Amino acid sequence: MRTGVFLFGGVEMDDAGAGPPAPTDRRYDNKTIWEATERILDVGVLCDQLGYDSYWLTEHHFQYEGYEVAPNGILFGAVLAERTKNIRIGSMFNVVPQWHPLRLAEDFATLHNLSGGRGILGVARGTVPREAETLGAQIGSFDNPDKAEADRLNRAQFDEAMQIIRMSLEQETFSFQGEIYQVPPPGIPDRGGFVEHLTLLPRPLYPYEIWQAVTSPPTLEYVPKQGYGGVFWLKHHSFITEWWNRFGDLYADHHGVELAPGEKRQLVVSVCVEDTMEKAMASVRPGHDEFWKFLGPYGWSKGYMGPDGGPAQPGLIPTLEESIENRTWLVGTADDVAEQLNTYKNDLGMENLVLFPNMPGDAYSKTEEQVTRIAEEVLPQLG
Repeated sequence: MRTGVFLFGGVEMDDAGAGPPAPTDRRYDNKTIWEATERILDVGVLCDQLGYDSYWLTEHHFQYEGYEVAPNGILFGAVLAERTKNIRIGSMFNVVPQWHPLRLAEDFATLHNLSGGRGILGVARGTVPREAETLGAQIGSFDNPDKAEADRLNRAQFDEAMQIIRMSLEQETFSFQGEIYQVPPPGIPDRGGFVEHLTLLPRPLYPYEIWQAVTSPPTLEYVPKQGYGGVFWLKHHSFITEWWNRFGDLYADHHGVELAPGEKRQLVVSVCVEDTMEKAMASVRPGHDEFWKFLGPYGWSKGYMGPDGGPAQPGLIPTLEESIENRTWLVGTADDVAEQLNTYKNDLGMENLVLFPNMPGDAYSKTEEQVTRIAEEVLPQLG
């Protein structure tokens, strides 16, 4: 099983937790944000030394609140690749509609080649209006009918952009004419003629993987059809199993190939390991509560189970106890966490696991301790 580490990459906070301050009441200066970026690199180097398979950041912009302060995981990854030997490097996720698809393809190919084939292309549609609409994307929600047209445009833009990215990375020459993109635009003069096709340089010298977040029913239908890997996070364990199996069925229907039980699917779980359950809960609670204070209003908890056994209503701010019950947070001793991971592995046939050990506000010294304990005390127990 391949095991990776995922960090949001935020600043250290001495007031993380439920209650005040409100996220938008915080404002960190440029020096503090850059210090966090340097520490994120340090953790990546340590994860390589500890033998983790992959290291993931996320793409977000303009977050003066200090939650996610590395806006370009590809550029960051190129530096990390120079400092490491084996670890694969990806973003959960590159927000595709916020890029021109050809710039994303060029930058990814550059990282992939410079790293000797260690780049991973993680892609998503986006969630944050502040950054998406500033950078030329539409943001909607499957769960919000008032934004149905924005959601349609976002999905159309993402789909066309992904078609262009794959064509440009895999074909010697290409062109594309769609609703959103015309590549190349018609009528460009060039040396006595007109540009009808393009060639992307560089293109990958090594095989590469594409992974997409699977967060809504339409996306669950879309991702296996395209042949990408699916990433599952923040869902009740029974919903994970249901969607995991549905993904495999849809992949077989579209491609005529039966996947192995864990193939083409990746589970993300938040983790905290301490000497006792009580210490683990006390350690993780401030960061857990800060996580949901930050992301609950965006509807990230809709994968939790509600009182009726169906999905929770959007806007739920779960307690740590509810997250442990849903098994989105695995908390306790090394033996406790290993037992829960082995249950997931047995239930899902899991081949790809990513751990989230750095809660919003955590000190990076704590994160380094967590990834070390997990590597030395938890992972050896996974069957």
